[in-house]
Parts: sequence; C-alpha cells; structure tokens
Amino acid sequence: MRRRVRDGLCEIDSVDSASVEEARAALPRRTVLEQVAEALKVLAHPNRLRVLEALDGRELCVCDLAAALDVSMSTLSQQLRELRRLGAIGYRVSGKFAYYSIADRFWLELVRSVTSHATDEGSNRGAVPSVRSAAQ
Repeated sequence: MRRRVRDGLCEIDSVDSASVEEARAALPRRTVLEQVAEALKVLAHPNRLRVLEALDGRELCVCDLAAALDVSMSTLSQQLRELRRLGAIGYRVSGKFAYYSIADRFWLELVRSVTSHATDEGSNRGAVPSVRSAAQ
C-alpha cells in the first residue's frame, strides 16, 4: 500500500540525523516511561477514577464508599488495592472500620486535568476519541 501525505505519512523516507539525535536526547529513560505507563494503567479504570473523586476532601469507610459508588465490596477491594499500590490513597483502621482518604492529590489533580481537557466546552480539540472513531 502506498503511503500518502494526506494520511499523515511521509511519501518517501528521508531522515534528518540531527533532528533524530535531538529528539532521542530529549526522551526520558525507557524505565521511567514504563513506570509512567504502569501508573496510567492503574488510573485507566472508571471505578478507580470514581474512588478518587468520592474521596476528594473527605475520608470514607469502605462500607460508605461502596454504597456511594454502588459497587460490591469485592469490586471495590480490587480498585482500592491498585490505588494504594500507586500511592494515590491511604487508609487508617479505627476499631473494625477501615477509612480511606486521598494520600497524594497529584493523582486526583491529574484525573481532573484530563477530565477538564476531555470535556472542554465549545471545542472538540480536547475530546477523548472512542475506540471506534479513532479507528476510522
């Protein structure tokens, strides 16, 4: 199949060695990017995003959090484990209750930034494409 400029591809191969080296030098180490990708995978679940939003500015016991999100305890447990592993949330035990709260606001602020960008009113530039529309 022939490459076409209008499809966003160069029609011929021509490499500018200086530009390539400059771009390579600007790249973070591969191990760093792998850690970033793993963190983003943790956030790439709607229920985990909901947990972060529900905990903003408040501490909730697991029972209340499950009720607020309308999810089962086993479903919530999986989401909490991943968010704790990321360091986004923490918990404390009080008697027979486990109370969760935001441990690192960075993750909530990142989610809000992406949400704001994706829902930027009056502009489609920030819209997150669906899998179907991205493939077309």
